[in-house]
Amino acid sequence: MISIICKYANYKNEKEVIVLQCPKNSALNKIFSNSSYIHFSGTLQAWYIEKNKQNLRQLITDVKAIAIVNIENLKQTKPQQTTKQIIVTNNILLSNISSYNCEQLKKFIQLLILKGYSVNTIRTYKNEFTVFLKALKQIKVDSLGTNELKKYFIYCYTILKLKENTLHSRINALKFYYEQVLHREKFFWEIPRPKKQFIIPKVISEEKIIASLFKVKNLKHKTLLLLAYSAGLRVSEVVHLTINNIDSDRMQITVQNSKGKKDRVITLSKAILILLRQYYLAYKPQYWLFEGQEKGTPYSIRSAQIIFKDAIKQLKLPSQISFHSLRHSYATHLLDNGTDIKYIQNLLGHNDIKTTLRYLHVTNRDLKKIESPLDRILQHTKEVESIRFLDS
Repeated sequence: MISIICKYANYKNEKEVIVLQCPKNSALNKIFSNSSYIHFSGTLQAWYIEKNKQNLRQLITDVKAIAIVNIENLKQTKPQQTTKQIIVTNNILLSNISSYNCEQLKKFIQLLILKGYSVNTIRTYKNEFTVFLKALKQIKVDSLGTNELKKYFIYCYTILKLKENTLHSRINALKFYYEQVLHREKFFWEIPRPKKQFIIPKVISEEKIIASLFKVKNLKHKTLLLLAYSAGLRVSEVVHLTINNIDSDRMQITVQNSKGKKDRVITLSKAILILLRQYYLAYKPQYWLFEGQEKGTPYSIRSAQIIFKDAIKQLKLPSQISFHSLRHSYATHLLDNGTDIKYIQNLLGHNDIKTTLRYLHVTNRDLKKIESPLDRILQHTKEVESIRFLDS
């Protein structure tokens, strides 16, 4: 079955519509073309319907023979998903930002949307750019040069005492504006970035994985958690798996449209396949591998995080341990057992090998071979004492 993903979008004078994202298909195209309520937008480069329940119900009915309509993005945190909420109007900002800079903010957000940035990235960039514009007051944002921006970032670091990650986000937002909106080539090469704090991934040992996840009584919860660990999946990836993503013939899992809008293929564990078959017979999911409480919707990210916390509660692990620690543990355990770092990079879907290399700091594969000088000294002392005892 084809999946039609519904998302809110802003179109023509801030009119909110529902965009239909799906692969090209002649049968679907015929349905869309012959429907009076479905339209094609050259601006959005997609089919869309006007936002109302009647249109959505009609769409579900019209395509049910060949496609499933995924409305998850319309349900979870609606204000965060709507482009209308992202594109702020002059009336809201006039008291803090000049009308000229408000127009620049609109151009900034519109280009982020056109370039296909995720809702989370757009929201982060918008927030950081807005803070910057508020600080400028009546100064035109496009009149600033490298020296003025350097002074601003020094102010952020020394006076506001922003953390490195926040400062990086603000630099990225401003970099996008000056280089993408204003087309200033290599504008930010002259501005140094603060050194990021190196944080070692939080890992759960293999023994504690067995002691916690295998003891989960609920079959659905156990399957979800062990599948995430066995394939190194992000929480957003495991809850959005479909039945068709599991290929038992080739023993592969296909992760679609993950972080960075990338697909990747991961090895399917033999043990997980047995568990998945038990789970399928018990729950009989229709489309999503792990369905939510409402039929036709995937399991929620928040629910997956809660069942993980419940599963490890008795282990008394550090508070920093999260669902993502299953992914860290997967990578580290592979490394411990001799898997080449390049293969691990591909399995995790990392663009940069540097991201994967951080697991070298937590693997104990080579550390086990290193003997502490104290142990060596004590061992030598024991040998000397043994000789003395024999001599006596």
